Amino acid sequence: MTGLSMPIIWLIVFAILIIIEFLTMGLTTIWFACGSIIACLASAFGWPLWLQIIFFVVVSAVLLIFTRPIALKYFNKSRIRTNVEGIVGKQAVVTTEIDNVRATGQVKIDGMDWSARSENGANIAKDSIVTIVRVEGVKLIVKEEK
Repeated sequence: MTGLSMPIIWLIVFAILIIIEFLTMGLTTIWFACGSIIACLASAFGWPLWLQIIFFVVVSAVLLIFTRPIALKYFNKSRIRTNVEGIVGKQAVVTTEIDNVRATGQVKIDGMDWSARSENGANIAKDSIVTIVRVEGVKLIVKEEK
């Protein structure tokens, strides 16, 4: 696979990856698309396939590792948190005393009851106001508001 056939194959790989990126908008395949362009250039210069593949993998990995976090920071600013991740940081009311040792406790948030555990292991009395720190499985980890 030398000559014109490999650059065309790399361009097809590029096109497929770009189409996937447009369909998902997940900032995942764009980095591999860039790697395929570099591999295409290496192929156009007549470099061996093993070197083209190395360029593809290295360029894709470097872009993914070093630029994806920056791109996510700037491109997902307007992203609205949904479902469970949307309740982190909100306040809730304890409806059943939270006792980590006895594995009991519930809170109500947005009209829904959730199992809850305290972040620091302390008991939290019924009717206390808590802030949701994180979600672990189906349980909310909370801290009491002072």
